[in-house]
Amino acid sequence: MDNSKIFKMAFSYVYPFYVQKAEKKGKSKEDVDSIIYWLTGYSPKQLKQHLDKDTDFETFFAQASQINPNASKITGVICGYRVEDIEDKLMQKIRYLDKLVDELAKGKKMENILRT
Repeated sequence: MDNSKIFKMAFSYVYPFYVQKAEKKGKSKEDVDSIIYWLTGYSPKQLKQHLDKDTDFETFFAQASQINPNASKITGVICGYRVEDIEDKLMQKIRYLDKLVDELAKGKKMENILRT
């Protein structure tokens, strides 16, 4: 799949997969939401609005009030790519979120996931 198709994919389509991945490992939807709030600066109300409107990834990240300044501390491999080396900034943000959810599902402590 090329990047333009990913960028136009509805965030609400992928979100349940994030939650499912976390729940399979004993984590909660609230944990996933906390990661999203941390990364994007969205409030619970704003996240719900994006989910209800089927906002695409491009718009979802473009409308984020602020990507967390500690997001640059997210490193490692996800989907075969080192997140810190991804040049396309939108794709990097998407992979940051993938990586954080992956870390949650692997049992990493929330304070480590949120780079505190």
